[in-house]
Amino acid sequence: MIRYAYQVAIIEQFAPLKLAVTVDTVVFGYSAGQLFVLLIERGLAPYLGAWALPGGFVRADEGLDVAASRELSEETGVKAVYLEQLYTYGSPERDPRYRVVTVAYFALVRVDAYQIEAGTDAKNAQWFPVSDLPSLAFDHSEIIAQALQRLRSKIRYEPLAFDLLPVDFTLLQLQNLFEAVLGLPLDKRNFRKKILSYGFLKEGRKLQGVNFRAPSLFRFEPAKYERMRKRGEFFAV
Repeated sequence: MIRYAYQVAIIEQFAPLKLAVTVDTVVFGYSAGQLFVLLIERGLAPYLGAWALPGGFVRADEGLDVAASRELSEETGVKAVYLEQLYTYGSPERDPRYRVVTVAYFALVRVDAYQIEAGTDAKNAQWFPVSDLPSLAFDHSEIIAQALQRLRSKIRYEPLAFDLLPVDFTLLQLQNLFEAVLGLPLDKRNFRKKILSYGFLKEGRKLQGVNFRAPSLFRFEPAKYERMRKRGEFFAV
């Protein structure tokens, strides 16, 4: 009973505190050898007209994952297949209105899979190269930096790259993607030998419409990857 009374007292102490929970999503895309981030132009204060991550307030009747997916879809038209919770940001001064805690996510999408369309309180939505981002609202630069660090780490040992590429791709396209994400060059021969040794890529038809010797197109086979993983085997780049 004493413990319960103590908990009630704590709750009452913080009841007047104006606190809100939001979700923000770092959406990574890849095209033409560059890694991109999807940003929205804010249509409301604070930071009216500034670029920011797609996101918004969590409704009282929804979970965090649902809120992240909803806000992303409403503000950009994107419905991410891969969505992962990244980190929680709760610095008291991160929002000039009042205390706002945000739960950040990162998502991977194929750039050409969506017609980006701004909605709700977003005036515009646009892809920006990770290497050339505009000034951002709130602490979104910090969130993007941490999301990029997570992506660079996980892409080395999980098949995240295939969520950014077309269904059929060349080995050169795959290597270019890894180099764009990791920010460093990879040895062509060693990369191809290693990635093919795992057995989860299926070789298909030749690339059409090129003036040079046409390379083979490959496709990632999730079932073969899962069998490899269940055997306790993991790939590393």
